[in-house]
Amino acid sequence: MGTKNKILVTCAKGITPFLKEELTGLGFPVISETIAGIGTEGTMDDTLRLNLMLRTGHRVLFLIKQFLALDADDLYRSLSEIAWEEYISEDGYVCVTSSVDNTSIRDSRYANVKSKDAIVDRIKSRRGRRPDSGPDRNKTVVNIYWKGEECAVYFDTSGEALSQRGYRKLPMSAPMQETLAAAVIRATGWDGSQNFINPMCGSGTLAIEAALIALNRAPGLLRDNYGFMHIKGFNKPLWDSLRTQAKKESRKALQCRIIATDISRQSVEAAKKNAATAGVEHFIEFGAGDYSETTIPADRGIVILNPEYGKRMGNTGMLEGVYKGIGDFFKKKCSGCTGYVFTGNLEMAKKIGLKAKRRIPFFNGAIECRLLEYEMYEGSRRKPGQENT
Repeated sequence: MGTKNKILVTCAKGITPFLKEELTGLGFPVISETIAGIGTEGTMDDTLRLNLMLRTGHRVLFLIKQFLALDADDLYRSLSEIAWEEYISEDGYVCVTSSVDNTSIRDSRYANVKSKDAIVDRIKSRRGRRPDSGPDRNKTVVNIYWKGEECAVYFDTSGEALSQRGYRKLPMSAPMQETLAAAVIRATGWDGSQNFINPMCGSGTLAIEAALIALNRAPGLLRDNYGFMHIKGFNKPLWDSLRTQAKKESRKALQCRIIATDISRQSVEAAKKNAATAGVEHFIEFGAGDYSETTIPADRGIVILNPEYGKRMGNTGMLEGVYKGIGDFFKKKCSGCTGYVFTGNLEMAKKIGLKAKRRIPFFNGAIECRLLEYEMYEGSRRKPGQENT
């Protein structure tokens, strides 16, 4: 698979602008764009670099074949024509995932079974044995995208989603996905040249992703297993070289302070452990206490909070005071900073009582969210009537 082919990098809704920036920054062309993915092109070897370097991508899918299929029998027949024995060992393991919208299929699981059968039957006919198969994504993963009569077959070179960096051993309640946290930080424009203050840090995902960005540390360095490693022809010397180069390019020190606090000591301890697993604990200043008591350095920086939404957790009535308190905290302690609130409760956000300069749309799972930006000048520059978010 040294030839170029389509590569589809998926992401959460709302993240495509930031994924696009990353791909072009890595030298990859943007060929197509949807609400949840970017199409580019490259070789199977190129997918190694994408899996290692991308912060906001969810999965890196490498196209194997496209064809027309009216029904499950067509699907089986076309898949049987692919030389799977050249890609998957008869002693290996394959997981088939699918996204199906075809009138002949009532249950996508049936398409999965037919696809799996086509793959293992082909390998058995050529090699005398069939690989194991099942739901685990820790070996070879094949993705079927079948819409109408058009079917595309990909290798999911990531295996487990790229959001699973490997450091979040203690997620705590309602955690933010790593890829979403990285996109939120990119949306602020923060690059490690100023301080990063994160009250309400929870399990520490925002602070850890900020440290990885500031250190120019490739997020994929934290993982030791990807789907591409289980495909025949895996270029291990290239992978080792890419990892070595990424380590050389990472910084050893920060030019800023990263401060993360939470009222829950349990959350702070979990965040510390997660940061230690990520190898960045000594770059983050952790503290336990109410967000309003968080130290704001004299040289200021960005202040970012991710309060509860009152949808998956928390009591809406109690949250009113929290959101109003965030506004007071910004006004009293954060002059000279740029403040950000990431929330999925836009009604509650009005209680902050400040005019948002920007409102950037995101999705946290199925919840529509906004990253609200507030500019806190030295002294008030607000006019009468500018009190609503």
